[in-house]
Amino acid sequence: MESLNPESKMKVLITGGKGQLAQAFKAFFQTQNVTFRALGREELDISNPFAVFEVIREYKPTVVINCAAYNLVDRAEEAFGEAYKVNSLGPYNLALASKENGCFLIHFSTDYVFDGRKGDLYEEEDLPRPINKYGWSKYLGEKGVRELLEDTLIFRVSWLFGPGRQNFLAKLCTWAQGQETLRLAYDEFSVPTYVKTVAEVAWKAYQKGLRGLYHLTSRGYCSRLEWAKFFLAQRGIKRKLIPVSAQSFGLPAVRPFFSALSPKKLEQDLGIILPSWQEEVRRYTSTLSGEPL
Repeated sequence: MESLNPESKMKVLITGGKGQLAQAFKAFFQTQNVTFRALGREELDISNPFAVFEVIREYKPTVVINCAAYNLVDRAEEAFGEAYKVNSLGPYNLALASKENGCFLIHFSTDYVFDGRKGDLYEEEDLPRPINKYGWSKYLGEKGVRELLEDTLIFRVSWLFGPGRQNFLAKLCTWAQGQETLRLAYDEFSVPTYVKTVAEVAWKAYQKGLRGLYHLTSRGYCSRLEWAKFFLAQRGIKRKLIPVSAQSFGLPAVRPFFSALSPKKLEQDLGIILPSWQEEVRRYTSTLSGEPL
């Protein structure tokens, strides 16, 4: 008997299949009866145009979701070539192959395309001014996609967290395991955003027919220090938190001081109200079990 669910006929290709955002899409699609294939870098290096075209021609996806990214912000200062290949050339290759094969591309960018000097929430119309090489690589990536494709969705996200070890909350727990005192930046602000919500809302936007560039984050914003304090309290972890300037860490890459994004446009076009970052941290914390550390 033919399925009555139209999504059962579509196929989705997910790149960066081992990352936390891809894992969120995989978990979500398993509940939606959406056929998908998630490929890690070993299976598909998106910086290789021949590999990209071969996979897309063979799998024939309806939608390509690019979750592949080079996220090593500090290392990108010395290894810009690697960041450029994955964050700039990779999305271009996917856009070109999607255009040639009639696929729809969903791509993810970052708040780090901004310099952080606006003093208010960034909107989609604000002019990007990256101040580190990671930010430049991501900006060039979204720019390449937009130049090739009119019919696409690009989401800028920030401070992603969820299951896995490659996010701030996971690192925070690791630090707390061996230290009673933690030094955290009080002067770096953005929006913690739960990957589960990103997957759910991005797919809803695609289904509703939204196209173009959107900011997809929680509501509100906070400093690294405020985020850590709130999360540790939710987990019942007591540590002494010392406020320090982000510059005191002496990291190779300069971070934007205030790169919080406004999701207002997305909320209006979807007719939804996104949860606050505090609600999202509570939602994620409720999925964790066992001892806090």
